[in-house]
Amino acid sequence: MTTTRGPVSLSADAARRIALAAQGLATPRPTGRVTRQHLRRVFDSIGVIQIDSVNVLVRSQELPLFSRVGPHPRSLVPDAVDAGELFEYWAHVASVLPSQHFPLCRWRMEAARCSEYTTRFEARHPGQLGRVLEQVRAQGPIAVGDIEGRVRNKGSWWDWDDAKVAIEILFNQGVVGVTRRRNDFARLYNTIERILPADVLAAPATAAEPARRALLLMAGRSLGVATLADLADYYRLNATACKPYLAELVASGDLIPVEVAGWARPAFLHPAAATPRSIRGRALLSPFDSLIWNRDRTERLFGFNYRLEIYVPKPKRVFGYYVLPFLLDGHLVARVDLKADRAGGMLRVQSAHVEDDLDNPLDRPRIAEELAAELGDMARWLGLPTVVTTGRGALAKDLMGAGVDIAPDEQVPSSRDNAD
Repeated sequence: MTTTRGPVSLSADAARRIALAAQGLATPRPTGRVTRQHLRRVFDSIGVIQIDSVNVLVRSQELPLFSRVGPHPRSLVPDAVDAGELFEYWAHVASVLPSQHFPLCRWRMEAARCSEYTTRFEARHPGQLGRVLEQVRAQGPIAVGDIEGRVRNKGSWWDWDDAKVAIEILFNQGVVGVTRRRNDFARLYNTIERILPADVLAAPATAAEPARRALLLMAGRSLGVATLADLADYYRLNATACKPYLAELVASGDLIPVEVAGWARPAFLHPAAATPRSIRGRALLSPFDSLIWNRDRTERLFGFNYRLEIYVPKPKRVFGYYVLPFLLDGHLVARVDLKADRAGGMLRVQSAHVEDDLDNPLDRPRIAEELAAELGDMARWLGLPTVVTTGRGALAKDLMGAGVDIAPDEQVPSSRDNAD
């Protein structure tokens, strides 16, 4: 007689440590020069880096590497793209991912070719896709502003005319690919054959069902322990459609059902997931870091309620415009609103807030000391000679005590100030 066992039980603390290890945030940073090999190890852990254009501090896609390996040559990611080792496509959202995963994206490209949106566009603008593709073949790499037939839509936020729509459709179809200008990060379009290595392009496309199953399993490895919703969100898959693939992965032993204390939904553990006994180290996290981009999961793992306030009107912001969580010894302990003042040569700490349960004379000084050291590393990495704070937030005075300068022409307020 066979006895059916229930799911393995995990404490919330163990789940947090598993998640950090899976994301490459539980091991010491390299002490020597950071190389392409370190970049590969980061992608082995997280699989994908989200792209975002906000540049108030630094392009967000540069930060996940800094969080995991510390100061490094800022050309590492673009050099790897130029070498064909990484490529840009839709994964979580707009993302950079290893070129070896190109076959796993082909089903999405095929779906874009057959989509109703593409069909309607071709009906309204016959021959437009072909004309744009021919120009890319003749002139690529080419910026979108150089595409023939562009008509500026004055007052349009996205400035998407028919030529711009056409090039994006071709990108979605995988017919053209993208590199970036180094000076302004603008997209440069070229035929995919000129961007990716021949052996990557020659690899057979993975059909939709096995591709979704593979992406779900890759998400499991990068997350360590996760719910179905977590797994599906990582590569932006439909959670309901993924249920059969999840069942197959459980049946094959590729994912293990677990119950995590305090989690309302069932979870699944990757067999290769490590569970460190403790975690030491520090990191400032991009708002779009894969550890925290799923805000519900972030709250489950860390008890950390995090919302990006870029689009919140200034008077209504609680913590600031571009706020980075601060990870210390495996816990999210503070949040800082940062700005790179390149003209003034300063990394500006617009505000520095410690989490409420750590807002005491015992915890604040140590957190401030570690945060000041991390801010110093970041400033040197960005080529900014000094770090200054405006004095806003409960952690600001402790930062000053840890050696961070007060910003010029700023007054330390007597109470919490939410302004920029």
